[in-house]
Formats: sequence, C-alpha cells, structure tokens
Amino acid sequence: MESNGKANKALALALRILTLLVVAFAVLMVVFTVFTVSTVDKNERGILGIRFYIVQTDSMSRSEKNENDKIHFNAGDIVLIKKVKDTRTLEAGEVIAFISTNPDSYGETITHRIRSVQTDREGKVIGYETYGTNTGVSDEMIVEPGYVLGRYVGKLPFVGRFFAFVKTTPGYIVCILTPFLLLILYHGTNVVRLVRKYRTEQTERIRAERAELAAEREENRRMMEELMKLKAQLERTEEKPPTLPEDRESP
Repeated sequence: MESNGKANKALALALRILTLLVVAFAVLMVVFTVFTVSTVDKNERGILGIRFYIVQTDSMSRSEKNENDKIHFNAGDIVLIKKVKDTRTLEAGEVIAFISTNPDSYGETITHRIRSVQTDREGKVIGYETYGTNTGVSDEMIVEPGYVLGRYVGKLPFVGRFFAFVKTTPGYIVCILTPFLLLILYHGTNVVRLVRKYRTEQTERIRAERAELAAEREENRRMMEELMKLKAQLERTEEKPPTLPEDRESP
C-alpha cells in the first residue's frame, strides 16, 4: 500500500511538471508568434530601434570567398538591423539592409556588404555598391541612401526557419493548436474528475445521513418500546389490590 501511494504521488508530480511544460511552451509560442507577426519583416516596426528580417538566400553564408569575414548568415536566420540616423554616413565594408530596386528582386529586403561608396563631383553620397560576400558579385542597382533600412548588428540563427514553419498550417497545428488542445483536454479531464468526485462524495454523505437518521429512528423506537413496557408495568402495579397481613392468634 505504501509503495502504491508513493507511485501515485510520483505520477501526480510528473503530470504537474508535464502540464507546466506544456503551458510554458504554449505561452512561449503565443508570445513568439505575436512578436514575429508584428515585427519580423516589418520596415515600419522594431524594438528599441532594432528591426528583424528573415534571410531568404545564402548570398552571405560562409564560403571560401568570405571565410575571413566576421559576418556570415544563412537563409533562415533572422538578421538584426539597427536604424541609421544619417544613411549617408555609411562606409565601405559595412553590412546594410536595404530595399532592393533590382528588377529580379524589386521591393525585397536585401542584406549585403557595401563594396564602395558612390559620390558625385562635390563628394556628396549618391549611393552604395553592394554585393553578397558568398557570390562576390555586385548587385545590379546602386543602393540610394533613401532605400537603406539600417546597419547589421547581429543575427538569430535558424529562428527564421522556425518562424516560417510556424506560419504554415502544419507548424500552426504542431506548435500552437496542439499544445492548447492538450491543455484543454487536460483541464477538461480534471473538471470531469472533480465533478465525479463531488458527486461521489455527495452520494456518500447522503447515504451516511440516511444511515444516521435510520439509526436515530431505531433508537427512538427502542426507547419508545421500553417506555411502553415500563408504563404497562406501572399500570399493572396500580391495578393490583394491596395485600393485608394475616391476623395471628395469640398463644
């Protein structure tokens, strides 16, 4: 019996821990989804001046051409881009994010390294020649300062792939819908169990009250019978005439 009690306690503890983990995962998924949907790949939104973009190609991934560079990121990573107050102050060698004007990628967000700074005769910056360090090929169009989104400051490896997966139907089912369904099922089972326990306790209480009432009735009946017997004995005693003592002759 003692071993069964310990096993039940261990099982209950394991279920509580599992529930907490599922709750934490579900909450994290909701927070992550809200965060990514509201900020990732949004030119007008960011956090503390940092914007977040999902890398779509491997044009900046590590290769023999850029193995000595300090900055590498792959398709599926999220790059952190800090807004620059004056986009004309950028220099060659910096990695920037910009809105592409190339015909084959028009309107897309690109994160490449500046190869050179283009200026006019007066030395005023008119644009930047950019390239992917993995390919070594310069982008077709010069990036004008007005199309620059900011300077690269870091990355979140593989997070973009996970976000892309969450945005799909299977990802939504696995990462968001399933945890909440498990929580609903778990708490629903608990509610049913508590209702059944309450009904059982109520039934047992009613049975106990009925048994107690029956016992009281039996006790009252027994006492009533004893009282009736005692009353009958008293009545018989009163109806019997008193017995006078016999006269005895004197010797």
